Amino acid sequence: MVDTVFLIKKPADFPILDIIGDNDVLILIQDGILRQPSTDNWYACKEDVIARGIKIQESKLLDYEEILNLIEKSNKVVVW
Repeated sequence: MVDTVFLIKKPADFPILDIIGDNDVLILIQDGILRQPSTDNWYACKEDVIARGIKIQESKLLDYEEILNLIEKSNKVVVW
């Protein structure tokens, strides 16, 4: 179960990593994919990665359906 899903839309908008718990997930979307966080529990929107020609390892990519599933299963969603 995911406690909080953090949707990161801009590269400079990472929340303070101290507030990210073990059961929280960061999802990089839009231009947020241009900067990768220094934590392990993050993913990037596959469609945004492809559109911008960025290389991110396949295991870190989620498509829209997978992102929606995580959002539906989470307790809270925060958009940065």
